[in-house]
Amino acid sequence: MTERAHPRLELPQLLVEQAVQAALAEDLGLAGDITTDSIIPPEAMGEAAIVVRKAGVVAGLDLAEAAFKALDAEAVFTRMVDDGGRIEAGGAIAKIKGRTRALLTAERTALNFLGRLSGIATLTAAYVAQVDGTGARIACTRKTTPGLRAFEKYAVRCGGGINHRFGLYDAVLVKDNHIAAAGGLKAALAMLSARGGHMVKIEVEVDTLDQLADALRFPIDAVLLDNMDIATLQKAVALAKGRVLLEASGGVSLENVAEIAATGVDLISVGALTHSPRNLDSSLEWAAAR
Repeated sequence: MTERAHPRLELPQLLVEQAVQAALAEDLGLAGDITTDSIIPPEAMGEAAIVVRKAGVVAGLDLAEAAFKALDAEAVFTRMVDDGGRIEAGGAIAKIKGRTRALLTAERTALNFLGRLSGIATLTAAYVAQVDGTGARIACTRKTTPGLRAFEKYAVRCGGGINHRFGLYDAVLVKDNHIAAAGGLKAALAMLSARGGHMVKIEVEVDTLDQLADALRFPIDAVLLDNMDIATLQKAVALAKGRVLLEASGGVSLENVAEIAATGVDLISVGALTHSPRNLDSSLEWAAAR
């Protein structure tokens, strides 16, 4: 049994095509698929289904479809569930019809994208479920696979999470080393105000309640509460009194995320969403050839 997510999430097509071309080039090298091309005649046609072995949340269908169509522009890729939809073990994510060579050659590239991104979406959904009803939101971090950040952050959204900054360019996060190198928080923020635009959000990382109290003296948008225990998080929420957005980070797991959410923080950032997900196991099941 499958579910359809609404509205459908999408990725920029240019990014999809670039990633797929790079992945196929890595796999095909200078000689192409010597196994498939030796066995299968160019005119052979076939069809197959992508089937999951475990239940999960799907992400990465645009990439999978692009992988098959890069090798057979006329291939027909029929989605049985949209990105963000949940699928049960044994269910089919999609069905593909086209040239047999294309289906076999693109198989691993398509499944690699699907497995990785669906694993992220599935893990994110598990975290989101743990904090349901608390008002806290689950966010990802920059702990992503180099070159795949846009896709992995997209997968987080498919799982019901939200994205933290995409890079060093779209938001300010003043960390402890910035403060130390600048000679203090006041000096760091003064330099930021001289360069940052009015559209750029400013977040400051703190480790203690004293640092939080100091940060709250300045016109900032958010505070990252780094590796604080539950009692300290509760005190931090009381101290902030809703003046800034509070983000809890560090040491978050499926076992303790509900307790962290119950402290009243606004966001909980989880690096594990993108650095430690388990792939959603899937395979290409051959249906017919003609």
